[in-house]
Amino acid sequence: MTMTPNEHGELRQQIELYAAGALTPAERTAFESHLAGCEECRAQVRSFVAVADAMAQVVPQYDPPPSLRSQVLAAVGATDRPLARASTAPLRTRAVTPWIPAAALLIITVGLAAQTAVLRSRVTDLERRLAQAMARADASDRRVADAQRATNAAQSQIAVLTAPDLRRMDLGGQPISPQSSGRAFWSRSHGLVFTASNLPALPAGRTYQLWVLTAQPAPISAGVFKPDSGGRAAEMFVTPIDLPQPIGMAVTIEPDGGVPAPTGDKYLVSPSP
Repeated sequence: MTMTPNEHGELRQQIELYAAGALTPAERTAFESHLAGCEECRAQVRSFVAVADAMAQVVPQYDPPPSLRSQVLAAVGATDRPLARASTAPLRTRAVTPWIPAAALLIITVGLAAQTAVLRSRVTDLERRLAQAMARADASDRRVADAQRATNAAQSQIAVLTAPDLRRMDLGGQPISPQSSGRAFWSRSHGLVFTASNLPALPAGRTYQLWVLTAQPAPISAGVFKPDSGGRAAEMFVTPIDLPQPIGMAVTIEPDGGVPAPTGDKYLVSPSP
């Protein structure tokens, strides 16, 4: 008859008690019947029996007092020879029997320690997998956030480039950087898109700053930017809705963070109309 996993598990729990000889006769009969067809349990019984045997060897043996023999003979009126044989086994049994619970407890403890070690290993492995999954999730979240920012920037630039009030201004390189060029696309309703190429590398602690030239004497800062290693830039700037009508654009090099009014050389300028 096929045994269910639950029945097999219940019998496996009796391995330690069986090895220590602590099962009842009925339990022992049922367990030995199970052993006949279960190699897994037989292997575990063999390992636990070795421990139980070792425990039996450490039990101290002792001889009964000389007076015990005469007392027993007087009580039962038996002959010397039969009673000598009969008395040996019970006395030895009395010496070993008190150790059976201790042996069973030790075997059970060893089994529980092994099971605990396995469970601890599994928990450690699950914690490691959880940490890896969380790290992947964090990296995925960062990639999603980066992609979202790039998408938002692209959508903003498209909104500027397709705005009905779009104005375009070309910026030419100045004597300090004749190979540089730039282009500005401005919409009062959507902002300013600026591109540049062939800009010189920035000195340490410096940045490029874009200026909006209007009829007012002082240029208005649109913002700061830094080109890539190839001297290229593509930036989106938000401009105030009440910005005076631009008549040109200019780019200078300024200290990091920008300045309220231009102080450096002009690298790009768009001519006034």
